[in-house]
Amino acid sequence: MPVLDDKIVAGKLLSMPRWKLENGELVCRFDFSNFVEAMQFVNGVAELAEGAGHHPDIDIRYNKVRLALMTHDAGGLTERDFDLAAAIDTLI
Repeated sequence: MPVLDDKIVAGKLLSMPRWKLENGELVCRFDFSNFVEAMQFVNGVAELAEGAGHHPDIDIRYNKVRLALMTHDAGGLTERDFDLAAAIDTLI
């Protein structure tokens, strides 16, 4: 899958205000009421990721979750990253 150029990435980010570009990765932070809610969300993300065959980096700090997406084998952001980000947004 080809890496998206900066112009396409910028355009896609306009329709996904929750997500930001950080160090070449598509990143989003989520805050929950407690650890259990955070883990329920992460488990939902895991199901989506397994189904897509594409896995985010996940950082959990009690009730805060940080997700980072990048297609490592392509060396940058691809449609797969944006598709998974959009699917993750449906969990909120």
